[in-house]
Amino acid sequence: MKVYLAGPEVFFADGEALIQRKRALTIEYGFQPNIWMGDAEIPNEKFGSGLYISAANEVVMRDSDFVIANITPFRGFAADVGTAFELGFMCALDRPAFAYSNDPRHYEERITGYFDGALAIRDDGVFRADDGQMVEYHDMADNLMLDGGIAARGGIVARPKSGPVLPQDDLSMFEECLAAARRFFDGRSA
Repeated sequence: MKVYLAGPEVFFADGEALIQRKRALTIEYGFQPNIWMGDAEIPNEKFGSGLYISAANEVVMRDSDFVIANITPFRGFAADVGTAFELGFMCALDRPAFAYSNDPRHYEERITGYFDGALAIRDDGVFRADDGQMVEYHDMADNLMLDGGIAARGGIVARPKSGPVLPQDDLSMFEECLAAARRFFDGRSA
């Protein structure tokens, strides 16, 4: 079974080493990591190269049986937007989806911290920021469409039960996803 490994690791200073560790763990669990590594010649022009990489990733996703996405907050309080797109793309293909976050906090807890506590349940009973905008309040890891899409396809969102945010190179939650995926696919073949 081919798994598309989605996440922002490509942007990390040690990203290549982390991706290789994830690939090795994926193989240990009996899956084939399916990641486009950019072997082809990418166009030299910036916009064209972006389109090329996007299209190449879509080809790899279509060729994958399921997805494991790293939705640990990236450059803010939410999952990397590219990873969210990839997770949604795989859900639209109705492929099993799994995700993990190294941050134990619910989405609304992270937003509250990000905005220095300027969020509260207002007179209308809705969790809102001072500007009146509603904030999702569902005790989920991230946006309800990510958690919902994963749950609808039998997957899990693995994250620490409590405590501090794990370092970006901690793969224990990733391994939890691999184990859940192994149980999921073994259960389908039984």
